[in-house]
Amino acid sequence: MDEALSRVLLLVGAYLLGSIPFSYLIVKARTGKDVRTLGSGNVGGTNVARAAGKAAGLLAALLDASKGAAAVLLARALDAPPAVVGGAAFAAVLGHCLPVFLGFRGGKGGATAAGALVVLAPVAALLSALVLVLMVAWKRWVSLAGLTASAATPLLVLFLQRLEWAPAGAWLSLTTAAIAALILIRHRDNVRRLLAGTEPRTWV
Repeated sequence: MDEALSRVLLLVGAYLLGSIPFSYLIVKARTGKDVRTLGSGNVGGTNVARAAGKAAGLLAALLDASKGAAAVLLARALDAPPAVVGGAAFAAVLGHCLPVFLGFRGGKGGATAAGALVVLAPVAALLSALVLVLMVAWKRWVSLAGLTASAATPLLVLFLQRLEWAPAGAWLSLTTAAIAALILIRHRDNVRRLLAGTEPRTWV
């Protein structure tokens, strides 16, 4: 198979993997309802917790994270170059946000991005998670914490690359920056509410 075609197919596969709507399936199985019609309407772990309980929300978050991790692991298993590995991570997050199986109406990408980052740069993932936890404890806005952690990740990657604690190359910074931008876009309603002072505490 042509190398360029194989890389395109890999990226399409990563997108389709990210498109698997675990949150939708879990809520449908537990309640018979469409998660997009409940709570915030978001297809993600937080809204699943609202709709079907905390255990269901945790399961959805873990499965969403597994999509990002699996996309990166698959790309590496196929000996894809680093830039394509990064592209697979982004494609998986894009698939979660705009899933073809749900009419392109998906989640906000945080858990899937976290799963990809754990495989791409574990130390950066740990520090990003620390930023998330500290921001939640400080402000009690999960949306703000997620945005802050996402925005901090490319900077953390640059810092860790200098220490040789993250893979070298601009591809990783570009990947995390692109994912952060996508997550920011997906949180645009949260940003409006934060600026207006109407964003609910604790939940996304």
